Amino acid sequence: MRCTHCGANIPEDQMICPECGAEVQIVPDYNPLDDVLAREVKGSVEGATRQIQTGDIRRARRGDVPGNANSTRVLSQGEMDRIREERRARMRRAGTADRQSGTGRNTGSVRRGSTGDTGSVKRGTGRMPTDQDERERRRQQQIKRREAAKRKRRNLLLVLFFLLVIIVAGVYVIYQNSYTGVVNRGYDALQSDDYTEAQNLFNRAITKDRSRSGAYTGLAQVYIDQDDLDGAETVFLTALEIQPSNAELYQAAIAFYVDTEQQSKISALLQDCEDDNVLKAVADYVSDAPEFSLEAGTYSEVQEVSLSSETGGTIYYTTDGTDPTESSTEYTEPVLLQNEGDTEIRAIAVNANGIPSVVASAKYTIEFPIVDAPAVTPATGQYTEPTKITITVPEGYTAYYTMDGSTPTSDSEEYTGPIDMPQDTQTIFSAILVNNNNGKATDVTTRNYITRSE
Repeated sequence: MRCTHCGANIPEDQMICPECGAEVQIVPDYNPLDDVLAREVKGSVEGATRQIQTGDIRRARRGDVPGNANSTRVLSQGEMDRIREERRARMRRAGTADRQSGTGRNTGSVRRGSTGDTGSVKRGTGRMPTDQDERERRRQQQIKRREAAKRKRRNLLLVLFFLLVIIVAGVYVIYQNSYTGVVNRGYDALQSDDYTEAQNLFNRAITKDRSRSGAYTGLAQVYIDQDDLDGAETVFLTALEIQPSNAELYQAAIAFYVDTEQQSKISALLQDCEDDNVLKAVADYVSDAPEFSLEAGTYSEVQEVSLSSETGGTIYYTTDGTDPTESSTEYTEPVLLQNEGDTEIRAIAVNANGIPSVVASAKYTIEFPIVDAPAVTPATGQYTEPTKITITVPEGYTAYYTMDGSTPTSDSEEYTGPIDMPQDTQTIFSAILVNNNNGKATDVTTRNYITRSE
């Protein structure tokens, strides 16, 4: 039996085409006896109803009536029932013979009725199907449907699999050429010590997006791995010159300084930043330089200088002109400027996160004023009575004197109170004042005394 849809051969025991899956359409079985009965009835009707000619009447009267080749006489109801009964008997005998021989006579017939018609029989067998046959037929149909469904699912899964492979491949290609993909490929090259390839990939990523910091960090790492910290620093400084308001780039540069233990450069980096949003984003790394309570300049008196920082933290300072570190003198009280001359105070503030500020400095000059030569009494002259010699000593000075005409120094006799004028002799008395802060001496005051007794 062939399929009416695709023309493929269909096995006798199947109801579904194995090629296209179309269901077999069942038609009634063919029986030659049906044709015989149909011709007999048709001929009888045609012979009985055709138009009667004059010649026919004359022949009928003579008894010379030829037979109708296309018809037979009209059968009675009893004759029709007898013919049908004989046909059923022959069919039953044929079915019994098939069961006894164990073989059927069906050689390519089609089934009568629809798939669910339980009254169909096989052509040429004359045997009615049993319940077992019907169950087997339905089981085979279910098996075929399941197999067809499995094939459809398998084909669908294959299509979905190939679509998934194509999508994954497309996503992978897109990712590999994206900013993140190129940066990751740069780090892969960096791990393989392929610095040229890594540098090219990071520069390619920067070209894709100059605002993101990942590629700059990777490019700086290329220099770090080759012990070129200056080259790594230049990567960030060059980028910040073009993007002075890029907070993410500032954060990446600060991370570079922290990782390479160059925290002292962080404040220098932020010193020139005027973007409030950037300063807010890196607030933990802002450390303001100390401020001085006394302006730099020249002073004629001893001075005190106080230090403070708006961001707090600990202040360290030096007075010898060197840059302070966390090992320098910690500021705890005002710095006293009591020595005459120049003094430069340099100070830094270290915030709570250990970030030192830039160095702040101020230069001070102390020049104490020089008083006139000391006042010595009495004046030069001749004295006949015992007299005391007195030197006027201002605050902050010490008086020294000689009585032999030599010039006094700080090594001469220190004046501590009035001195008795020598008797009956001539005395050359000389005196000076020495500044207690700077050791400077005034001009010499000289007195000539002559004493005689009466």
